[in-house]
Amino acid sequence: MQDQYNYGGFDAKTYDLDRFDKAQLGHKAPDGPVLVLGRKTRLLEFDGAFLVLELGSLTCPLFQSRRDGMDSLMAEFPDLTHGVLYIREAHPGARIPAHQSVEDKIARAAELRADGEKRVVFVDGLDGALHESFGSYPNAVFIINRNGCIVYRSAWNNPRATAAALRRLLKGKPAGREGLMVPARPAIARQTLRAAGPGAGLDFLRSFPRLVWKNLIKRNLRLIFTGHTGPTPDTGC
Repeated sequence: MQDQYNYGGFDAKTYDLDRFDKAQLGHKAPDGPVLVLGRKTRLLEFDGAFLVLELGSLTCPLFQSRRDGMDSLMAEFPDLTHGVLYIREAHPGARIPAHQSVEDKIARAAELRADGEKRVVFVDGLDGALHESFGSYPNAVFIINRNGCIVYRSAWNNPRATAAALRRLLKGKPAGREGLMVPARPAIARQTLRAAGPGAGLDFLRSFPRLVWKNLIKRNLRLIFTGHTGPTPDTGC
């Protein structure tokens, strides 16, 4: 029986693309045990005023497309904690398949580090319980304050919007609304799916029309016409 969390093939219907309804603004961020380079810790045991947490995996074209932008963000805000929660493979293929064990997940996280990832890479359990507590999307981003409260979140990471949110927070202002969804760069998308191996690209193409409608059109239009400022940087929860 296929693991429902670590699916063997991507299907957009796995995700509720109309409601990103967990880990809400102003609420306590999910916490739990994680591994960092084999060392046990907890996600919310971080240094600095904020934790900037992005969700990602080797086989997620969106995550791979954001890495340069997040490197720049890390350079601009060096005193904060910048992390990646390594999740299930977004687009598993023959070469990078779905995780069958925690050891598989740790190995993929190590590959990400070896590929030049400078941020802290957190690994939760095989069942992705922590990931699912954060809404289970493949490339969401959260900013969490020292009280463990979520002061910014976006269902899809947009590094420019995330950087702008941090600038506002560090000035004592609410972060503002989440960023618009920006597609993965085509060259990086092709490279990522090719690296995942046979099966990954075809599964992606099957779901492509649904992804465009739900995210690039429907979600972005909703954000454009919805105003929201969010909690203050030092909010308690």
